[in-house]
Amino acid sequence: MILGTQAVMAHEAETQKGIASFYHDKFHGRTTASGEPFDQNQLTAAHPDLPFGTEVVVTRPDSGREVTVVINDRGPFVKGRIIDLSKRAARELGILNRGLAPVIITAIN
Repeated sequence: MILGTQAVMAHEAETQKGIASFYHDKFHGRTTASGEPFDQNQLTAAHPDLPFGTEVVVTRPDSGREVTVVINDRGPFVKGRIIDLSKRAARELGILNRGLAPVIITAIN
């Protein structure tokens, strides 16, 4: 019964829309909420409540660009933002110069 409830909850949180940002270089090497060191060269991200280890596809609807990241930290803590990306993930989405971009995130596991 519990497994069924978890599956329903995961399904409800599968897709979210909002604004993505990315980590500042000063966080490189610092410990994330999951206990892993943050590496701006990996495809990782922070999300307020998805379980650590969850893979999500982050899509920019304005360009169609997408990247798959693993959640290993908590945040962002700014209203309207739904995900904080590593610098590598932000580069792949083409948001390094913009700083922020509207995205859709979809949990894939």
